[in-house]
Amino acid sequence: MSQCENYNVCADADSNLHNFICSLNVETSEHRVESQKAKCKFGKEGVCCKLCANGPCRITPKSPKGICGADANTIVARNFLRAVAAGTGCYVHVVETTARNLKAIGENKKEIKGMYTLNKLADIFKIKEEDPHKKAVLIADKVLADLYKPTFEKTELIEKMAYAPRFKKWTELNILPGGAKSEVFDAIVKTSTNLNSDPVDMTVNCLKLGISTGLYGLTLTNLLNDVILGEPVIRQAKVGFKVVDPDYINIMITGHQHSMISHLQERLIDKDVTEMAKKAGAKGFKIVGCTCVGQDLQLRGEHYKEVFSGHAGNNFTSEALIATGGIDLILSEFNCTLPGIEPIADEFEVKMICIDDVAKKANADFINYSFEERENISNTVIDEALKNYTKRRKDVTINIPKDHGYDDVVTGVSEKSLKDFLGGTWKPLVDLIASGKIKGVAGVVGCSNLTAKGHDVFTVELTKELIKRNIVVLSAGCSSGGLENVGLMSPSAAELAGDSLKEVCKSLGIPPVLNFGPCLAIGRLEIVATELAEYLGIDIPQLPLVLSAPQWLEEQALADGAFGLSLGLPLHLAISPFIDGSPVVSKLLTEDLEGITGGRLIIEDDVIKAADELEKIIIDRRKKLGLE
Repeated sequence: MSQCENYNVCADADSNLHNFICSLNVETSEHRVESQKAKCKFGKEGVCCKLCANGPCRITPKSPKGICGADANTIVARNFLRAVAAGTGCYVHVVETTARNLKAIGENKKEIKGMYTLNKLADIFKIKEEDPHKKAVLIADKVLADLYKPTFEKTELIEKMAYAPRFKKWTELNILPGGAKSEVFDAIVKTSTNLNSDPVDMTVNCLKLGISTGLYGLTLTNLLNDVILGEPVIRQAKVGFKVVDPDYINIMITGHQHSMISHLQERLIDKDVTEMAKKAGAKGFKIVGCTCVGQDLQLRGEHYKEVFSGHAGNNFTSEALIATGGIDLILSEFNCTLPGIEPIADEFEVKMICIDDVAKKANADFINYSFEERENISNTVIDEALKNYTKRRKDVTINIPKDHGYDDVVTGVSEKSLKDFLGGTWKPLVDLIASGKIKGVAGVVGCSNLTAKGHDVFTVELTKELIKRNIVVLSAGCSSGGLENVGLMSPSAAELAGDSLKEVCKSLGIPPVLNFGPCLAIGRLEIVATELAEYLGIDIPQLPLVLSAPQWLEEQALADGAFGLSLGLPLHLAISPFIDGSPVVSKLLTEDLEGITGGRLIIEDDVIKAADELEKIIIDRRKKLGLE
């Protein structure tokens, strides 16, 4: 990627976005990354401990132990478990909020949009109730009761949701979790000063947290959202900055908790609200997607065509999006809400409102969300957006690059919509894999960061390399935002695929990279893997399926990764999760784990070598299934 003459900006897979950022007179994350290129060696290797006042202690060959006696293996494992616990805690917060909102919808007899998923969950949970609203309450109560159990009480729902061979393996390994909130609490206790010093015990504990993350924070959150907000429908949609229409009052959303904005979505298209917008000089209101909640809206966009303008981009796109001048108000409710947006919002006179204090920004107004107050909250957001639109549009220059993004991204892909597309059965996909037309499946998932070659660069380059080798890619997370904005989720991307995958894509009219939406949708990939394994009568580690989170960023990504490893899947990362300072933890995750769960961690910062390794695993699994 060429460097800008004005700024020493890091690489970006999206050349149009890169050029736009370079033209701005505001500082973004892509500028700040330059001043943070010198990384702390101790931090990168995970061998810095600052848990007590004797520290911070740093492990070196001359100082192999901290003052308390903790060695590199203990310190690395402790830091790693703390990070995974924090990530699990974030996801537990999201599923708890979603379950509480579903319960309130049932109790107040409000609209339920996803009846298929409601009945599916009732069947899974063995709930016998005909009334849909009572059924919703009973489902929510089951989820909440499981979340609130102590660690010494095993959860009820994991056995009901998990693939039977995996549940058996987890039972054998003694890694079945108790209540998810208690598991997070106990993990933090375990990693406190002068407590656990067993690196193997702490690392294995991460797998237990991974199961809670995956089956509750990911899978169940998706399904509960489908009940509340409607099930995904495959369609084509616009993405990128071109979705921003300056003729509307534009509300940008950031976070992961889609159910918290469901009332606002409906209210924005009510006639009285539209009339208020017209009196202010606008055509109406639009929601602009940014970060994972935008991808969630995009996933269900078939139900929200009137209010949702489209998904503009992922986490590190948000700063530049505000700098277009086309955003009038930012509504945040969870993470991926970068602190760096605050000065840009101030400069472009963009009002910020937060409805969950976990995402409170320094310059944002805070309104504590509750279902009971949703109407007042929505009306307050609308009033503030109207006032700010009227105030700022006289002063701010709007510069929206219309060449950014695509008009024909295929979205709305879920475990159900994909299976429906295939005729209600996985047989067509299995047959394509068996015949070798599709070599295997790679889940390229997770965040974006600026250090693995640049914004989305590793993700995009690896994805191109995989589809060239006839490996179909499924994506969920900020990775999807990067891949769709460079055209890899448009049907024309079939031209970049290997000959046999290209033929499949053209015959079906699909891209070689399928967009499952937000990071929460990693749970949907688990459902696909489970149903494929069940169809074939094998366990998940036998599937020609691999995972890569090449540009992982946050602690939540490490919790996602722990889930993938517990499922028995190989997981590639371009950047080490700060474990290199411990031979014990590194060996356990990269070598020994394969003989325990079937999964293993692959750390490789070279795109071609990473693709080689992932392809090799797929070919090896094909051979073991008798497909080569």
